[in-house]
Amino acid sequence: MPRVLVSDKLSPTAVQIFKDRGVDVDYLPEVGKDKEKLLEIIGQYDGLAIRSATKVTEKLLGAATNLKVVGRAGIGVDNVDIPAASRRGIIVMNTPFGNSITTAEHAVALMFALARQLPEANASTQAGKWEKNRFMGVEITGKTLGVIGCGNIGSIVATRGVGLKMHVVAFDPFLSDSRAEELGVDKVELDELFTRADFITLHTPMTDKTRGIINAEAIAKMKDGVRIINCARGGLIVEADLVAALKSGKVAGAGIDVFEVEPATESPLFGLENVVCTPHLGASTEEAQENVALQVAEQMSDYLIKGAVSNAINMPAISAEEAPRLKPFVKLAEVLGAFVGQVTDDPIKEVEILFDGQTATMNTRALISATLAGLIRPQVSDVNMVSAPIMVKERGIIVAEVKRDKSGVFDGYIKLTVKTEHRTRAIAGTCFSDGKPRFIQIKGINLDAEVGQHMLYTTNADAPGIIGLLGTLCGKNGVNIANFQLGRNRPGGDAIALLYLDAPFPEKVLAELREHSLIVSAKPLQFDVAD
Repeated sequence: MPRVLVSDKLSPTAVQIFKDRGVDVDYLPEVGKDKEKLLEIIGQYDGLAIRSATKVTEKLLGAATNLKVVGRAGIGVDNVDIPAASRRGIIVMNTPFGNSITTAEHAVALMFALARQLPEANASTQAGKWEKNRFMGVEITGKTLGVIGCGNIGSIVATRGVGLKMHVVAFDPFLSDSRAEELGVDKVELDELFTRADFITLHTPMTDKTRGIINAEAIAKMKDGVRIINCARGGLIVEADLVAALKSGKVAGAGIDVFEVEPATESPLFGLENVVCTPHLGASTEEAQENVALQVAEQMSDYLIKGAVSNAINMPAISAEEAPRLKPFVKLAEVLGAFVGQVTDDPIKEVEILFDGQTATMNTRALISATLAGLIRPQVSDVNMVSAPIMVKERGIIVAEVKRDKSGVFDGYIKLTVKTEHRTRAIAGTCFSDGKPRFIQIKGINLDAEVGQHMLYTTNADAPGIIGLLGTLCGKNGVNIANFQLGRNRPGGDAIALLYLDAPFPEKVLAELREHSLIVSAKPLQFDVAD
């Protein structure tokens, strides 16, 4: 009988689900904060059910000699070392949609609190004051709500805003025109959102592109008296810049549920009368906590008893029988998606995934999920292979699957074609006998290229001097080139280069390279190449 340790608080109903499914469960919520005790006993268990208190570190995973699955009751897995778990073959599951409504409602609640200064008015009144003239609020009706990130939670906030008779504008690189029309919102660029919105609410994940998306420069573009709400991730806002804007009156108020550093026992935002702060309560309702607890218990039980995988961060939904054959092609699909996702800046409208030869006989649903997860992960860092198709659908992206018999020299390959408003990108790859993914065609140019952890992809006209340019520029700036691949469609035509590097390509050197007349585009790439 498999054994599961519940090391954080979980509802009795969830614990009972484990028992009813035939899982031996120990409910020890105090252990999550006792690192030494947890380290001592973790080797006894096949599964570990957690919330946010338990830290699943590489050291803990090293002691978890029997552990097969970690289940997080909630969406965030920042407290789990996913690469370390993956290296040990431990599946990490989350519950990505159990608290969406709750978080959306909290954002709306903060918006109302800001509009009518409810916390300050409450404190004043309960202190025996009657400062009716002090608290002059604003109506929400007729105001413009700017939603940054219109995925699962953001789209719920947007529809609530529409229901409150607000004008809703939304910025999301993946939001299609048809989806925006369905939601009843105006799809705009970020700068336009800043200039139009009376209230701005953030619902985007933390990525390199979104970190500090609200800073002094962004605030300068906003309306005087704008109100800002963040129930997503603390690092999306540069707190020092927000504090300065609140003190100057440029920003009339802020509702903050998440902070740059948590737990936030002190913050420059504390003590400001025009700020409403809550301690990361976005998912804190009885309904949401119950939903995610029941969901994680069901998922973990299904895996430990039946071998079924769902909502896994580091593994697609596949059966145990097909896993050995499918695994290398799942990795290939994710790599192809990640390549295009990292070089595409415009909103994606259509995706076509072609399965040729033996790949057409595989579990293409898992392969499609892996491709889509890789494709949107540069913008949505906490996406997994189960949630990716849902997120893509929510954004109105059309996904087409094509299967065909073997048509060339390869026994099987996958080709990904992505269309935006301005261009079409295509890349193909296969797996050889060693099981490692390889690129076999990029931009219609045939080649045979391995996948490296750190790479640089350039496009240029086929002209003398490219190799010298890249080598000289890298050498001058101390960038070591581990390997090099070139390709072209014809003499004097389009050409590409792939550089394999020991570390990420420096931004300063990248800017210098892009300024050169021979280079059409240059994009740094990063791939998870762990087995």
